[in-house]
Amino acid sequence: MEPMTIAIDLAKRVFQIHYVDPVTGAIYSKALKRAQLVPFFANRPASRVVIEACGSAHYWARALARLGHDVRLIAAQFVRPFVKSNKNDAADAAAIWEAAQRPGMRFVAVKTEDQQAMLSLHRIRQQLVRIRVMQINQLRGLLYEFGVVLPQGRRPSIEAAKAALASLGDQLPAMLTDSLQDQLSRLSALDDQIARLEQRITDWRRNDDACLRISEIPGVGVLTATAAVSVIGQASSFRSGREFAAYLGLVPRQNSSGGRTKLGGISKRGDVYLRTLLIHGARSVISSSRHLPERLRLLLTRRPTNVVAVALANKMARTIWALLAYGRTYQASPTQ
Repeated sequence: MEPMTIAIDLAKRVFQIHYVDPVTGAIYSKALKRAQLVPFFANRPASRVVIEACGSAHYWARALARLGHDVRLIAAQFVRPFVKSNKNDAADAAAIWEAAQRPGMRFVAVKTEDQQAMLSLHRIRQQLVRIRVMQINQLRGLLYEFGVVLPQGRRPSIEAAKAALASLGDQLPAMLTDSLQDQLSRLSALDDQIARLEQRITDWRRNDDACLRISEIPGVGVLTATAAVSVIGQASSFRSGREFAAYLGLVPRQNSSGGRTKLGGISKRGDVYLRTLLIHGARSVISSSRHLPERLRLLLTRRPTNVVAVALANKMARTIWALLAYGRTYQASPTQ
């Protein structure tokens, strides 16, 4: 007999439950407070629990899985078509339950604590890097107002700003000089924080076999390897490397009808951060490698560099999936 399916609409304080009794067909919809959720499922037989993949979904998935339930996460875009009439918690829970009944429904792999922690480090680093760029751009613009043109690049521009403040200290107002020195101090502190985060990411990579294996792929560095392992969760959640590449938005967007196939630019779906890392890694392979495969050289003569970079990123994504799904190690092929 199939286990009962129970849908949960997550929230901070009040959770909505929706399920149908498989024997009587009775529909149950009830609200539970946060403290009541775990006791409710602890006293029920093993069931299939379906949750929308949103904030705190992986935490609750792990908590309910420890109670013996089969927990599955559904992407929000697959739940939305089943919401009836006005949107509310009860309607959302019913839509989650309805979506789980569809044959061929795709589910999101539940991440471990380590995988979520690694993604958290990536998000913190990404924000700090963005703040650092903003600080440097502001420093560049402020000094430009006083006739100082900083060179391109983060380190050259910081060194040039220090030299400019030292030479123009008598010409600039003291209050501005002190404030710009504080800005340089903040940039130095940001560099230290980012370096510490990158060291923690590197340490985790050294102790993870999957990260070490996919790091052998050209264009896959520390950031890409750790982010890929954390984003994928379980490689078995994707049926093929093509499906994983489509999940990352590295395939053409299709708008076909009447038997006519029409392909556009890449769909840009899925994880933007990992897709960006893969494309940057592909660009580095194209620009730095002196011995590119013949097929790639021919492609560069026919198509723009960015198109080739996306195609190579697609291939890198499929290779990453294959190594993780089958537990293999990377072996370069001279015909690639």
